[in-house]
Amino acid sequence: MPKVPDHTVTHADPGRWKALVFIALAQLMVVLDATIVNIALPSAQQDLGISDGNRQWVITAYALAFGGLLLFGGRIADLWGRKRTFVVGLIGFAAASALGGAATGEAMMLGARALQGAFGALLAPAALSLLAVTFTDAKERAKAFGIYGAIAGGGGAVGLILGGFLTEYLNWRWTFFVNIPFAVVAAVGAYLVIREPAGGRNRSTLDIPGVILSTLGLVSLVYGFTRAESEGWSDAGTISLFAGSALLLIGFVATEARVKSPLLPLRVLTDRNRGGVYLSLGLAVISMFGLFLFLTYYLQVVKGYSPVMTGFAFLPMIVGMIVGSTQIGTRLMTRVPPRLLMAPGFLTAGLGMLLLTQLEIDTSYAGLILPAQLLLGLGMGTAFMPAMSLATLGVDPRDAGVASAMVNTSQQVGGAIGTALLNTIAASATTAYLVDNAAGATTPAAQKLLQLQGMVEGYTAAIWWAVGILVVSAAIAFALINTGKPDMGAVAGSGEGADDELKVPVIVH
Repeated sequence: MPKVPDHTVTHADPGRWKALVFIALAQLMVVLDATIVNIALPSAQQDLGISDGNRQWVITAYALAFGGLLLFGGRIADLWGRKRTFVVGLIGFAAASALGGAATGEAMMLGARALQGAFGALLAPAALSLLAVTFTDAKERAKAFGIYGAIAGGGGAVGLILGGFLTEYLNWRWTFFVNIPFAVVAAVGAYLVIREPAGGRNRSTLDIPGVILSTLGLVSLVYGFTRAESEGWSDAGTISLFAGSALLLIGFVATEARVKSPLLPLRVLTDRNRGGVYLSLGLAVISMFGLFLFLTYYLQVVKGYSPVMTGFAFLPMIVGMIVGSTQIGTRLMTRVPPRLLMAPGFLTAGLGMLLLTQLEIDTSYAGLILPAQLLLGLGMGTAFMPAMSLATLGVDPRDAGVASAMVNTSQQVGGAIGTALLNTIAASATTAYLVDNAAGATTPAAQKLLQLQGMVEGYTAAIWWAVGILVVSAAIAFALINTGKPDMGAVAGSGEGADDELKVPVIVH
């Protein structure tokens, strides 16, 4: 039997586990940035003289740039190369963070946040697609995505702890400056360690109409939900943004079906399993964002926890996510079909959420909130891990960046919907409770108690919706995702339509 030439042999990158450290570090930085700034916002607002009306833009500027540019960022990763895009994204994110930390006024702060979002949109899809093309053995892929899934799920809670410490003991500016060492270490490590497989770039011309339509469509959608939270769902501006977003995204899909080199090849979306992942993951994130928001307010306002105590109160969820991702998900991913991890995972998280519908003013942390968080973490960790892997499994390596971007897009849009939708439900329930019970509160103490009871009533009403959303998410995962357990051989680059040389990763130095 003739000897196989060296260039056709699959070479596992000897530095792949070191590469995972730097990819995971970058992902942690992006995810925790979503919550770390929330803790610092009151202090930053006061120092910089930002009005209450413009305060939301510190969060919204980041969300719009990040959500709107994700597909473009994924395509740039496929075009430039994922390693180069990853390093540029890290350097840009660090520079934008330095600008935010040094901000002297409102305009400088909002500009820095928009820049953070733009560079985050380069960084996030590059990180996930690097992971997808670096780990090609099914067992190793399971371990790598277990770690990545734990960080993607638990990073937000880490942000609450870190944000609390930095704001309480140093200064709000350190919630920005802390990104700089993260980014520098990850960028240097990535430059020295990461080796990208050859032949995985998509050098076709950039789809400019697709970039414009998708960016404007996603920005309109995210801003529509943000505006709905503050101005109401029936506001003319809110309705206009949703209508404009629908038209732009319909135009985007029509364009992608016709152009020679689409920004988002429709085959990435129409694959039944990937479509199921994007949809179920986006819905699950709606409920998670709502939970972070309500539980943070409940612990600080109702229970009187400090920012640092609040951060530590989320630790059981982080522990649950790490165990769910790295122990349950990783060990079972190569043995059972993904839907038998994702659907039960979402249902377990739904059970944890169901416990939280029993919140009262005097609810015991150890008796209810702690076990609820453990269930939420275990469920989400178990579900996120195969979802992250399946979203890029079998995709043509030339589409890996944009397929990864779709994972982040579904999460970003889900987060925007979750914050706006569940906040609106909570506010309506609180108002209704206060109106119905106002007559009985005749003393200042009784009125204060009524306000707290109204808040808790609003939170539990919204959490019931979050439970329902997780059940729907589980049903979608079970119904749409029909792939079997992964083969034990190489899995990357085996997508339909991939060129032969793409099916056999060759590490280039």
